[in-house]
Amino acid sequence: MGTVAVLCVILVGSRSPGGPDTGRNRPVQPERDVVANRVMTWNLCNPCKESNVHRAAEIAAFAPQVLGVQEACVRDVEAIRDHLENIHGLVYHVRYGTVLNKRSRCGGTPWSPGAFGQAVLSAAPMTDHVSEEYPEGGSEDRGYMAVTTEVGGQNVRVFNTHLAQRRQESVRAGQAAVLATEVARHERAIVLGDFNAVPEAPELARIWSLAVDTDPGCRPARTAAGTCRATTDWHDKFDYVFLRGIAPGGFRVHPSRYSDHHRLHADLDLA
Repeated sequence: MGTVAVLCVILVGSRSPGGPDTGRNRPVQPERDVVANRVMTWNLCNPCKESNVHRAAEIAAFAPQVLGVQEACVRDVEAIRDHLENIHGLVYHVRYGTVLNKRSRCGGTPWSPGAFGQAVLSAAPMTDHVSEEYPEGGSEDRGYMAVTTEVGGQNVRVFNTHLAQRRQESVRAGQAAVLATEVARHERAIVLGDFNAVPEAPELARIWSLAVDTDPGCRPARTAAGTCRATTDWHDKFDYVFLRGIAPGGFRVHPSRYSDHHRLHADLDLA
């Protein structure tokens, strides 16, 4: 009987989940491949209370190598990642950039409310993880996170952010300046996120001076030569994949039933 009890403990222990950053105690082989040079950004719109099974299916349709999500609860991201693996055969690592612990946002208990903010999912391991809250968040705490990971076979610094809400232009300007200072430290970077500002907004000038958007028709000043594709249900472009030192390839914007922000993915030229 004692031998059986010990064996049960060993078996249960071997199946225990890893921490939120690793997710697993041993490597899991993906059943299908991600698109090696594809990155994607999506504001999940918590607390919209949508099904994480459906969210995972919306992501799996495009199988990005790197995904940045905003307005994300940690427990939702954990569930999405599990569905991506168990239903769609896509295996991701995850890092978090949480800025707020709030029960009304993410559930939990009064003494342990859920964590809320950004997250990056990557098919390759991530290093040099940084998570910073902006000095001024506006009406709600906001921040950025950064990791180094592999995209298209090359190591790249990836940033993910969510700037202050609309009608808070001066706050966003300060946040964008903080982010731009960090992006400028890297010759090659990808900056994902919901900037809550249209391309010609003055507060984005520092970002535009460092990087280009993957949408070839999208520039700081709209001209007759091209217009930006909207990324929200209210027909504004708020979501970006900015590139520094990397050539843009194709991009697509996909409306979703499960968020008021569209899914934006870009295929990069990393040759």
